[in-house]
Amino acid sequence: MPDKLNKLCDLAGILPGYHDIWGGRHEASAATKRALLAAIDVIEANDADIDAAIRRAEMAPWRETLPPVHVGRVGLSGGVTFRLSETHARQTHFWRVTLENGGTLSGEFKPVELERVDTGCDEGQTQIAVNLLLPAVTELGYHRLDVCSDGETLASCTLIVCPPTAYLPPFFVSGSRIWGLAIQLYGLNTQNNWGIGDYADLRPALDWAAASGASLIGLNPLHALFPHNPSHCSPYSPSSRQFVNMLYINVEAVPEFGECEAAQKQLADPAFQARITALKQAELVDYQGVADAKFSVLRTLYRHFRERHMAKNSAHANEFHEFCEQGGEDLRLFAVYHALQDYFFAQDNALWGWPVWPPDYRDHTSPQVAAFVETHGEQVEWSIWLQWLADRQLAAAAHHADQVGLAIGLYQDLAVGVDKGGAETWMQRNLYALDCRVGCPPDDFNLLGQDWGLPPWIPGKLRAAAYHPYIAMLRANMKYAGALRIDHVMSLIRLYWIPPGMRGDAGAYMAYPFRDLLAILALESHRNRCLIVGEDLGTVPDEVRHALSAMGLLSYRLFYFERQQDGHFMPPGWYPEQALVAASTHDLPTLAGYWEGRDIEVRSDLNLFPNDEVRRNQIAGRREDKARLLTDLAREGLLPNGLSTNPDDLPQPPPALLRAILHYIALTPARIALVQAEDMLGLAEQANLPGTVDEQPNWRRKLPLELEQWQADDNCRATSAVMASERAFK
Repeated sequence: MPDKLNKLCDLAGILPGYHDIWGGRHEASAATKRALLAAIDVIEANDADIDAAIRRAEMAPWRETLPPVHVGRVGLSGGVTFRLSETHARQTHFWRVTLENGGTLSGEFKPVELERVDTGCDEGQTQIAVNLLLPAVTELGYHRLDVCSDGETLASCTLIVCPPTAYLPPFFVSGSRIWGLAIQLYGLNTQNNWGIGDYADLRPALDWAAASGASLIGLNPLHALFPHNPSHCSPYSPSSRQFVNMLYINVEAVPEFGECEAAQKQLADPAFQARITALKQAELVDYQGVADAKFSVLRTLYRHFRERHMAKNSAHANEFHEFCEQGGEDLRLFAVYHALQDYFFAQDNALWGWPVWPPDYRDHTSPQVAAFVETHGEQVEWSIWLQWLADRQLAAAAHHADQVGLAIGLYQDLAVGVDKGGAETWMQRNLYALDCRVGCPPDDFNLLGQDWGLPPWIPGKLRAAAYHPYIAMLRANMKYAGALRIDHVMSLIRLYWIPPGMRGDAGAYMAYPFRDLLAILALESHRNRCLIVGEDLGTVPDEVRHALSAMGLLSYRLFYFERQQDGHFMPPGWYPEQALVAASTHDLPTLAGYWEGRDIEVRSDLNLFPNDEVRRNQIAGRREDKARLLTDLAREGLLPNGLSTNPDDLPQPPPALLRAILHYIALTPARIALVQAEDMLGLAEQANLPGTVDEQPNWRRKLPLELEQWQADDNCRATSAVMASERAFK
């Protein structure tokens, strides 16, 4: 039975085991394998007949005359597998490729004359699979292949023709090295926002970057979250990755605000001004308070828009209609989801997420959903209008980045998954293994493994959809980005799935169609002129890194993790050129926090260590790392004057030491160096502590210094001077 179970897992793409970061081998348990097979509908939950499941899996390809999608490379001829009954193999068949630009290619063939690649039997009939060799297609894009016989179309296939590599911008081709600043947009503190960073704040941030010799502003994911419950604020657990966060709208930058007297009076009211002042002065982002304030004025502006523009079919209204048309069915369904969620949440705040809605509304194709749209059209339109505002403000920021001459501009982040109860899973319910969660195995920072609580795409069903949801997601996130970080880029080849009811260390890896997904990523990067950075931290096989590099993706290298065999930090000159380098990330301690052991202290307080010995070992290991760091800075001539190489002399790191570490990464050959805003300001608290939700103020911390003061601040000026001295874009 174990051999048969393993065979079925192999057919389904479930990997038998994995090596952890310490080199140990972990085999997936039989219970894990069965649970994952059930989650992707290969077996029933209690199915004991593995033989029957194997037969079904082996016969599945023979149900496809043509595959639903074929991904090839531009300028290269390629074969598409064509399956048919052997009795029809001598008949003349015709193929036609309809190009995206309307052109066509065509030809004829007899299957019996083609290379036979497989033979099978379906319902007593011999089936053959042949290699239908097509001529080279020189047009990048999304085309359609049809195969006909006797005047009847037998099958169709989406034919995706991709470039050999992803897009590389002019600065990369010229050999320049650049730097940028990474910010959590919600935490950006400015004189004009309402207690949360917003899209309009990007303009002065980009101005600061241009004046400081930087070439990009890195951002947390800007994906749509949950307006009905704004405190659910993790940007890595969004409602949808295809749409943007509406809470980042700057109300006063909405064009209607300047012509709407009611909204202006609402804002000018002393009580309302007091609310905004309190939101601005709060140490942490008050998401609920911000949402209440913003949406109350936006509702007024929406009514004004309907009365002054929609009713009169103004030019402004026509722009909105064009946005609706471009957004199509996906935009409409996204808005329907949020209208339904608002409706049910207003009745009962326990109705959070579509899985707990009344059953008739969990299927977006149901007549009950259609009836709701008929009677709540204005509420649906409200969500579309908010998306329009957010899209326009983000577009304005991207345009400003071009105007001030930044080599990259906005460096955005694509989350690896979505919340189970959000719009994306409701719209694509059949594509997700809704009861499984994505995570990662145990590592140094998370000894019990990580459970991110995000349902994964089912690879076979994503392929059956011709990758359309994946393509739409990429387009949406590259639309205004000069560069895009692919969070957990290993998800293109495999994802760590945790079965229902099991712990984070009981998962197994599911394989994904790596070559197809990577090629499509390259195609969309060219179409959107967007550089791609693959977050390849953790255990990544060498062959995967080589494939990513050959495709033109930048590797993602963190100072903390780049070590020599003796534990010392990698010399700057040893870093790869085709990479983005940073000292830390949102999920790791800041430089000051690392030095002070703040992350270890917090994890200890929250009982996140499996035992006290592990905690003591991490404290001792951190001291050794600090000693190595001081020695390595001295080796590079970067140790600030007056500092010794004994870490015990420095219970807290002086600003000069933090800048020396940033100077260290600035010296690397990596094409991009990224500085966290928290490190520029010398902050000790990190944006997010993995493994916690409510125990820490994750995704709520504000930068204490207003953006308008950065130019005059000694730390900001000194840090930008150090980085620009090595990496100012010429």
